[in-house]
Amino acid sequence: MQTGPAGRAAGWSLELAKHDYFSLYGRIFYLPSSVVQRIIREVIPLDKEQQSRAEPIHETERVELAEELAEKPQKESAQIITELSPEAAGEVLDHMEPEESSLLLAQLPQSQAAQILAEMSPDMAADLMGSLPAATRSALLGEMERPEAHTLRRLIAYPPDSAGGIMSPEVVALPEQLTAQQAIGRLRQLADEVETIYYAYVVDQAGRLEGVLSMRELIIQPPQRPIRQIMDRQVLRVRDDTDKEEVAHLFQRYGFLALPVVDAQDRLLGIVTVDDVIDVIREEETEDMQRLVGVLPEERALSPWYASLRRRLPWLSINLLTAFAAAAVVGVFQSTIAKFTALAVLMPIAAGQGGNAGSQTVTVVVRGMALGEVEPGSGWQVLRKEILLGTLNGLLIGGIVAAITYLWQGSALLGLVVALAMFFNLIMAGVAGALIPLGLRFFGADPALAATILLTTVTDICGFFFLLGLGTLLLG
Repeated sequence: MQTGPAGRAAGWSLELAKHDYFSLYGRIFYLPSSVVQRIIREVIPLDKEQQSRAEPIHETERVELAEELAEKPQKESAQIITELSPEAAGEVLDHMEPEESSLLLAQLPQSQAAQILAEMSPDMAADLMGSLPAATRSALLGEMERPEAHTLRRLIAYPPDSAGGIMSPEVVALPEQLTAQQAIGRLRQLADEVETIYYAYVVDQAGRLEGVLSMRELIIQPPQRPIRQIMDRQVLRVRDDTDKEEVAHLFQRYGFLALPVVDAQDRLLGIVTVDDVIDVIREEETEDMQRLVGVLPEERALSPWYASLRRRLPWLSINLLTAFAAAAVVGVFQSTIAKFTALAVLMPIAAGQGGNAGSQTVTVVVRGMALGEVEPGSGWQVLRKEILLGTLNGLLIGGIVAAITYLWQGSALLGLVVALAMFFNLIMAGVAGALIPLGLRFFGADPALAATILLTTVTDICGFFFLLGLGTLLLG
């Protein structure tokens, strides 16, 4: 018997041939696709690997399989997905990035893709659908049952950076007239259908949010006590149009596991859970890190080279112009450099130290803005602190550089020039490092938007100007 890759390939060829035969048989006799698939399952026995895929899979296996599918070619991954039940396939796709799962789903027949979408978490299915072309999205929604399609249409309509765009509509909403015993019975019925049962929310007849119940409070109450007497009416909630970064700040500040989402009329729409917020925080941190150096958030390590070129080249062009501006400053002092060549050696030290100090400030300030620590109106506090740090760093670092320069060149005056240049440039680095992100936010731009490119321009120009200008003044 033939084994190994060749044997497995031959086995697959035989199974695919049988599959094609029965599919053709169904088309000739106008049999529904569901009947054809049942015939295929009866006639073609599943091997052990296929049987294991057809059975329910554990949470850790779903994650591992999702990672495996992301690394395989799309056609091979699609073949594996077709061997899973729609429920298992939906659970696996829940653990994939929307961009990856949408490409995978596009390889499947629309009817099968719609079945899998219906089994996915609504919020993950909406993210996936958002990555598909509009025509494909409409076709898939047309294949789905009306309730699931309606839910997805509602979620897709929200902006992706809003609370509505990351919420799950699978939330426990209990009518306020229920007793504690009735509420517990309702929770048992809904346990498998909702995102989480850490909290149960109480609503009035119009669906407006009235209060919240914790499982602990509900369990210890007398069975016949109305839940309106048990619930906590002080419920922190977010509107569906709230920015997702603001939602993340609320989770970080209060340590919640979930937050309810309401509309303008205070009607309960869904819930945002802590795992959704972890994804938001990770995305925002990645965006801030990339924007600091002029790389757009859409770019990934394995993005096509032409896409990366198109995204990076504009910022590199801007950086080139700023480099010419710094070179122009140097050009003004050519005669001084020709006279005192040691200044040319010291130029990158003065500019580089300013760039490093400014980068520290930019990173701290942008991070503080992202976490809500640097609020509008607190800019003067940040600026005063950075001026003080720049002064102290300038005195210490300038003194060290002056001593080294004196030991190297034997010129106290040259050491003084370098010390003063370092002192002034480190103060400017602190000021620029604070003002650039604060200014960008004031004008409504992302504070991380290429802040380091702008900062490097300031510290290079100032570093060269202070060093060469003081050298001309004191040494010339």
